Amino acid sequence: MPRQQQPATRPVRRRSYDQFCAGARALDAVGDRWTLLIVRELLAGPRRYTDLHADLPGVSTDVLASRLKDMEQGGLVTRRRLPPPAAATVYELTERGHGLLPVLAALAEWGAPALVERRPTDAVRAHWFALPLLRALDGAGGPDAAGVVDVRVDGGEFHVRTGKPVPGEPVYGDGPAARADARIVLDAELCLALGRGELTFAEAVKDGRIEVTGDGPLAADLRGA
Repeated sequence: MPRQQQPATRPVRRRSYDQFCAGARALDAVGDRWTLLIVRELLAGPRRYTDLHADLPGVSTDVLASRLKDMEQGGLVTRRRLPPPAAATVYELTERGHGLLPVLAALAEWGAPALVERRPTDAVRAHWFALPLLRALDGAGGPDAAGVVDVRVDGGEFHVRTGKPVPGEPVYGDGPAARADARIVLDAELCLALGRGELTFAEAVKDGRIEVTGDGPLAADLRGA
């Protein structure tokens, strides 16, 4: 019998700084334009291609598809098919991909001072405020405070998970959570000020600039009760 031909596989693209340096190796994997922003979106949980494209204004369909394929080959992202009735393909981060959370958090902290005012061309999504807010919430209710917090800011709502990250669980997500332990309301400028370290979460609550609601222990901790 004739030998069955194997389907062609997409060759791994060889782009490297060719430097024996941990930083260079990291940039080999995530240094391409858009890659870390795709990680930012997938930290919110599995996403369909169309959802990723909608929340990455400015990226072309070709570039997004190319980056996702490279991230799959690099072990940062996997694809899976959701069961009916959804029957959709979603992308999600691997454990290695989730390991980029502190990298993105550090970049957000470093970049926060540049967000002085919003430019006319700047897009915005509510859940983009999650990273600077997570820094402010870290330890805000005490070292053992953990749970899900719904957050309402100007023009949108998202949710964050406080405390030690749970393996496999998103650290934040778009829209309200199915079940939240506390709810907070603040404006976007205050959220950015918290991310810049200009004041603490407790100070903003005390000044009445953050409204905290909820009956559970986390809500009480965030209120400083």
